[in-house]
Amino acid sequence: MEAMRILMDEHQSLAAIIHAMRHLIGEIGAGRLEADQGLLAAMVHYLEAYPEKRHHPKEDRYLFGPLRQRTGEGAAALERLEREHGEAEGRIQALESALACYRAGQAGGFEAFRAAFDTYATFYREHMLLEEREVLPLLHQYFTAEDWARADAGFLADDPLRGTRTGKGEEDFARIFTKLVEAAPAPIGLGAGPYREA
Repeated sequence: MEAMRILMDEHQSLAAIIHAMRHLIGEIGAGRLEADQGLLAAMVHYLEAYPEKRHHPKEDRYLFGPLRQRTGEGAAALERLEREHGEAEGRIQALESALACYRAGQAGGFEAFRAAFDTYATFYREHMLLEEREVLPLLHQYFTAEDWARADAGFLADDPLRGTRTGKGEEDFARIFTKLVEAAPAPIGLGAGPYREA
C-alpha cells in the first residue's frame, strides 16, 4: 500500500519539523540560542507549502472522499478533517503574521509567535492522531483493491519527499527538508549555520 507508506512518511516529516520548531523556540525563549530568523521563516513556509497545499488535497481526493462512498462509518471524523483542511489558509496566516511581528521586533512579538506556534502544533498533533487512530483503520476495513490501486497511483504521482511532480515552479521538499535539518542546531539538526536559500 504505497499510499499508506507515503502518507505516514509525510506525517513523520511534518512531525519532525514541528518538533524542531518547538525545540528552537524553547531554546530561544530560554536564552540559550540566538534566533535564526531565516530558519524560522523557512520552517513556517514548509508548513504552509507542504502539508497544507500538497498533503491534505491528496488525502481528501484519494482516501477520505472514496471512503465516504464506501461507508457512513467515521462520518463525523471525516467531516471534521474536511473542515480542518478547509481552514488551512487562516491557520497558516496566523502563524505567518505572528512570525512577521516577531521579526519586526514588535514588543511581545516572541511570546505571540510562541503562542501561535503552540496553537498550530497542538492542532496538528490532534489532527494527525484523528487520521491515524480513527480514519486509517476504516480505510483498511472498507477499501477494495481498486480503491487502493487508485490511491497508490495518486500518492506515487505526487510524492514530494521523493521528488515526484517536481516540475518547473514546484518546490523540492526533500531538498528543503534536508536544508532545514542541516541548518538547525544540534541536537535536532546538524548545526551547519544559518539557513540560506539555495
